[in-house]
Formats: sequence, C-alpha cells, structure tokens
Amino acid sequence: MNADDLHRRLDALWRMESPKLLARLARITGNIDTAEELAQDVLLAALERWPREGVPDNPAAWLMTAAKHRGIDHVRQRLLHARKQDEFGIELTLHGADMQGDDAQRYADDDIGDDLLRLLFASCHPALPMESRVALTLRMLGGLSTPEIARAFLQQEATVAQRIVRAKRTLAEKRVPFEVPRKAELPERLDAVLEVLYLVFNEGYAATSGEDWMRPALCEEALRLGRVLAGLLPREPEVFGLLALMELQASRIPARTRADGAPILLAEQNRARWDRLQIQRGLQALEHARRLGGADGAYALQAALAACHARALRFEDTDWTGIAALYARLMRVAPSPVVELNRAVAVGRAQGAASALPIVDALAVDAKLRDYAPLPAVRGDLLQQLGRLDEARAEFARAASLTGNARERETLLARAAACACA
Repeated sequence: MNADDLHRRLDALWRMESPKLLARLARITGNIDTAEELAQDVLLAALERWPREGVPDNPAAWLMTAAKHRGIDHVRQRLLHARKQDEFGIELTLHGADMQGDDAQRYADDDIGDDLLRLLFASCHPALPMESRVALTLRMLGGLSTPEIARAFLQQEATVAQRIVRAKRTLAEKRVPFEVPRKAELPERLDAVLEVLYLVFNEGYAATSGEDWMRPALCEEALRLGRVLAGLLPREPEVFGLLALMELQASRIPARTRADGAPILLAEQNRARWDRLQIQRGLQALEHARRLGGADGAYALQAALAACHARALRFEDTDWTGIAALYARLMRVAPSPVVELNRAVAVGRAQGAASALPIVDALAVDAKLRDYAPLPAVRGDLLQQLGRLDEARAEFARAASLTGNARERETLLARAAACACA
C-alpha cells in the first residue's frame, strides 16, 4: 500500500472512529480540549508508525488502545504535577477500582451506559444556546465537518465556525465541568441530543459531500445510539419518534445504490430489497410514540411520512395526498422552508406539477435556500414534467453546481443532459 492509499484509508477510518476516541478520552480526562489534543496525537502516531510498521490487523482497536494509553498517561502526569489525589478516582475507574465520595455517587447515577451517548449529553450543556450545543456536538462527536454542519443548518460556514469557537470559549470561561449529567438533568438536554442524532443520521443517509451517495456507518451509529436512548428514556415520545424515523429510513438503504455506488431514486428502487424487519421495528416505535401522546411531535410526524412510503408496496401505491397533509401538519409544528419544499414535491405527485410549481417559486426568494441544491433540483423536476425542458435543464445544471456530493452531481448532470437531448 503506497502512502496516498494509506492516507486515504486512515482518513476514512478517522472519520468513523474519531468520535468514539473523543468520547473515551473526554471521559478519562474530563476536558474536551485535552481530549481533542490527545486524539490528534493518536492520529499523528498512526501516520508516523503505520507506513513503517504496516497497518494493524484491527486498526480501529489500535487507535482506541493508543487513545486510552494517552489518556491514562495524561491523568498520571496531571496527578504528579498538581498532586490532586482526589482526582485519582478517574484513573482507578479505568482499571475497575471503586471510587470514593462525590465521584462514586456521580458514576452511580450515570445510567447512560455508552461512552459516546454520555459525551453527547455532556456536550449539550444548557450553558450554551441550542444551536451552539448542536453545532459543537456535531463537530466533535458526530464526525461532521464544518461545511457539512453549515449545510445542515442552511447557514454560512464562517457563521458555524464562529459558533463552535464561541461555544468552546463559553464552556471554558464559565468553567463548565465536562462530565456526565445526572439522570434528572437529562431532559433539559434531550432536544439537543435528538437533533444531533437526527443530523448525523441524515448526513449518513444522504451525504452532503464526498464521493459516496451515502455514509452507512453514520446511519448505523445514530441508530445504535437511538436504541440505547430509547432504553434509557422509555417515556419520552420524541425519542421513539426519532427512532422510528431512523429505522424506517434505514430500511431502504440496501435499495438506494447500484453495485457501482450510483444513486437509485425512490421511484426506481426495488422495494423487495427494503428491510421488512426494520420497517416493522420502525412502525412499532412509531406506535409507541403515539401511545405516549407524541403523534404530533416533529420526529413522529417525519416517521409517519416515512411510514407512508414503507407501507406502499409499489411507488404507484404511495398515498401522496396523505403525505402532503402530513407535511402541512409538520409545517405547523416545525416550520421550515425545507419542509415546505418537501410538501411541494408531495403536492406535485398528488395534484400535478402545475399545482406544485408556485409553491417552489415562492421558496426561491428565501435566503436560506439560496445555495440549497434540492430547490433547483425539485424545480427542474417539475418543469420537466410540464415539458419546459430548456428551463428544466438549467435548473438541474444549477443544482449540480451547488451540491458537494459527487454522486448527486453526476445524477443531476445526467438529468440536465437528458433534457437537452429530448
């Protein structure tokens, strides 16, 4: 393996594993800045040693072991230099020893049971505004880059970057301890945690950048954490609404790409390849959310939309009128230009492109959607259905210029070419 191949492999591995390393290091050191520094040390060590010694048989385990050793070494040095024996319980915990006093009580109250989920709750601190909590957590633990977070928020990269810097500064200035909140403190942080899981899953389901149409590892991790969270908070309807949404969406993953990785759009997917067991789990989670009184929660409504697709054995059987009505309900609960754009798609399917086009045209003046690739893509699709091919071609080309995902760009350019040839 040459140096370029090794760097590409390590980069892909780092995107998947760095959140777990940060979670473990933050738990060991109690400080996210220290955790980030130590994680970078681990990456540098891999870059130095793997070309010389070869890639380990289990590279993820190598990274985690190296991270734990650096965390333990850091704690030992801190204890040695500061002589703070009351912090010694951190190191003892790593070896399964009993803790004393307040530390023992805190860990006794920690029922989360998952390092990454612990850190999600810890980083979603109420000292920060909601958007700052989510942006900081996505950057540190979601494995998302600043441009990917900016696209998720429909904001400029510089704005998001400044928000992340300010969030770290606020935590440092207020001397906020980076620790696991007690169970009674979880509800006030839940909304931010759910939004992080939602955005991480979405980035895995439809990657906004890179060469791949999907990043299934992100979907799998968000789903895993969602299932752990549902066991931790069994009376929270939106936890089950989000879990239902992720289960139902993930059920389509096997049918969303061709063997070469090219995207397969919803209308062309082989629904026999949808995971029916996962669909059943999603429908059960949705029903549980409804029994808890959460039928009109934002995540439960999105899960209900996914359920409409899951229940249709053929694309032609889809209840587009029902989907449009659900999007209208979602607009009342969680108004967003993206939700309205999706409602326009459903209206187009239910009532025809001529009915949907005015909705899309009205959204074109929204500054948040100025560089949002799906807007011209949807407009191009509607114009194509209306036979306005020159206009459709221009819209598909504009959408292709806005997307950061190579596979999506190829698909959009192909649609533009088809309009030119028709």
